[in-house]
Amino acid sequence: MELALDSDTARVQELFGRQRLAFRRQAPPPVQVRLDRVARLRSVVVEARERLFRAVHDDFGAKSREEFAVSEVATVVQACDHMSKHLRRWSRPWRVRTSWRLWPGRSRLHPQPLGVVGIVSPWNYPVYLSLVPLVGALAAGNRVMLKPSEFTPHTSDLLLELLDDAFGDELVGVVPGGVEIAEAFCRLPFDHLLFTGSTEVGRKVMMAAAENLTPVTLELGGKSPAVLSEDVFRPKRIHRVCVSLAIGKLINAGQTCIAPDHVWIPRRRRHDFVDAFTAAVRELYPTLLDNPDYTGILQERHFDRLTGWLREAREAGVEVISLEAPGEEFSGQKAKLAPTLLVDPPDHLAVMQNEIFGPILPIKTMGDVDEAIEGINRRPRPLAMYVFSDDRRIRRRLLSETWAGGVSVNETLAHCIEERLPFGGVGASGLGSYHGEYSFRTFSHMKPVFTRTALDPMKVLRPPYGDWARRILDWLIR
Repeated sequence: MELALDSDTARVQELFGRQRLAFRRQAPPPVQVRLDRVARLRSVVVEARERLFRAVHDDFGAKSREEFAVSEVATVVQACDHMSKHLRRWSRPWRVRTSWRLWPGRSRLHPQPLGVVGIVSPWNYPVYLSLVPLVGALAAGNRVMLKPSEFTPHTSDLLLELLDDAFGDELVGVVPGGVEIAEAFCRLPFDHLLFTGSTEVGRKVMMAAAENLTPVTLELGGKSPAVLSEDVFRPKRIHRVCVSLAIGKLINAGQTCIAPDHVWIPRRRRHDFVDAFTAAVRELYPTLLDNPDYTGILQERHFDRLTGWLREAREAGVEVISLEAPGEEFSGQKAKLAPTLLVDPPDHLAVMQNEIFGPILPIKTMGDVDEAIEGINRRPRPLAMYVFSDDRRIRRRLLSETWAGGVSVNETLAHCIEERLPFGGVGASGLGSYHGEYSFRTFSHMKPVFTRTALDPMKVLRPPYGDWARRILDWLIR
């Protein structure tokens, strides 16, 4: 077994060596070559979308075809199209205003590819979170090594086949394998490493990358809150709010890094919220067990983790409301978990200490928005926050007095799919960002270049210093 591990690790290192050598031997690819690579990636995803869906479905056991198309295919296509539209402009050197002290010199920034980039993608969106970073890395002119999750083996094997056929492994190399391979991968001296996953693993990735001073982008997670103010509890308004919350929470069965983790509501509106959220779930998912639109939990250990947290909550006396569809019985079901509400669970429970990553929604009641702000700021900074309010004062306070990687107001998830906005965390939820132009910048070095003209007025400040130098220095630092 040790011999096989050494052999696999050696192959990873050998692939990295070949990519680095190829990058050094060839000049940075011109913009048209990069555009062709982005277009090729787009074609691969579009043409293989049915095969990709079957692979993801087999990994999850149950996956909605339409949900997959929206969340994993359309998003990659959108990223490719946005990059293709703007790449020529982003790739050009651009002029930066030069301080009068250096006139008549010129200052410019020259975007330049970094070299060999590593991408470590997670299991929850195995296509989207592998390929959207790849779009930016290729557009910036890099060579890429991709380490997909070992928990989605069907998808990982298919990505290896598709990307190897489209690009060859010296341009895009896919590295399947388990924890040992992932650890060896993260210790390679990449020119940049992007990791998407849990905060706990992100710490280990950053430590491994630090051995080579490899810069990292970490897209992590956390307990992303939603806050509902009193003014949205009008019959039609609260229905729309709860539909948005239910979509954000239940897409991919809650296995989404920016899913609403818990919701803050006015204390006296507890019953109104439970009724409205239940109605929204019934509208979106009339049935659950046999509904192809409702995704399963990826692994039995994740299912057991979630049900264990529910059991702990019941034993602590928390009101647990299972939103099973009428006539359906979930007991013994190992593929799907019914949407479940927890009413005011105490903070010491596991479900309130950890990112949930499942279809469980704790309800935290508040006397006023100050209580929600204090509760949000007491926790590590989350990847996302959702504000539902028509009161501008409350929205301003929540936006200015709390911290999160990104925010959607009166909607869920939307800030993540807007290519013109950066996507990333803050504090424990991540480091750095990408998407659109931010992907291009993340995977590029913006090389500063100053050009001196023939006229050099600064020569008076060179030794040997004379009276004029002293006068000028006195004037400059007065």
